[in-house]
Amino acid sequence: MRRCFHISVYIMSKNKGKKAAPVPDNSSSSASLEPVQLDKAGNVCLRILAKPGAKQNGITDISSEGVGVQIAAPPTEGEANAELVKFLSKLLGLRKSDVSLDKGSRSRNKIVMISKGVTTPDNVLELLRKECGQ
Repeated sequence: MRRCFHISVYIMSKNKGKKAAPVPDNSSSSASLEPVQLDKAGNVCLRILAKPGAKQNGITDISSEGVGVQIAAPPTEGEANAELVKFLSKLLGLRKSDVSLDKGSRSRNKIVMISKGVTTPDNVLELLRKECGQ
């Protein structure tokens, strides 16, 4: 029997007064299982499981935990983060300025935000699945 647990992690920051990362809107139980969601401000949020240091950029898998993305850049000095934003903006047909990543994100688990009104979660998920072959 397989059991799934949802764990919320809250991180205290020394950056008091700075804007916190957006929280996806989990108003329905089925929405919390999707890696692409709308946040409360109307931005599209993607949960990314980054795999830096790959030979080429690509979508490896799409699951409830997130979208697996292999990045052809080393995980040093923000190179992989910059390459991730560049790859996703090209894949989704968006400007790089419409795709943002938390600058302090050094983890392989990332949240990528797409500006409000640029696209919908369904369109993003469809393009990601097309690239992944699902």
